[in-house]
Formats: sequence, C-alpha cells, structure tokens
Amino acid sequence: MTNPHASPGSSDWRDWPAGTRAVVRRRLMPAEASASGQRWTDVVGVVVAADADEIVLRRDPARPDAPGAGEQVRVPAADVEAAKVLPPRPARRPARPRD
Repeated sequence: MTNPHASPGSSDWRDWPAGTRAVVRRRLMPAEASASGQRWTDVVGVVVAADADEIVLRRDPARPDAPGAGEQVRVPAADVEAAKVLPPRPARRPARPRD
C-alpha cells in the first residue's frame, strides 16, 4: 500500500483517476473503534473522485448483493493510512449446467 504522506513527486491516491479500482485503509472514528475493537478498516471500491482533501470510493464488494454494494464512501485525507490500486475485478463466469 502506498503511504499517504509520501515524498513529493511520488504517485499516491490523490493522483488516481476516477474509475481506478482500489483499497483504502482508513482510520476509524473513536465510536467506531470502540464498537468494533479495531483501529482501521479497509474500503474496497472504485474511485469516484480524489483530491488533496479526500478520496471518494464506490464500494465494490465481491458479491454484488452484499450490504453497502454501490454505496459511496468519503475518506478524509487525514484518515487515510494506506491505499493500493487493485486490478479490475475478474469477469464472472456463467454457472455451468448441472449434469
């Protein structure tokens, strides 16, 4: 994953164009952290927008019927711990007929 505080000139999430599939590790808010017992969570999605202030992802879970699928998540720059570009999701194969 790339460091959100990387040196100038390095490629980071602020430069990613819309449509890039990525995972962003974000810091949980204190209430979320207390409830879950975790400090971080990962958001897998497609970049809708990214700038110096935040990155906006449209959730892209493995199952299209998963809770939150297609939901937009805004992650403030201060809450981004790490981010990584992911390859496009593989095309789903049609189910094989049963014998």
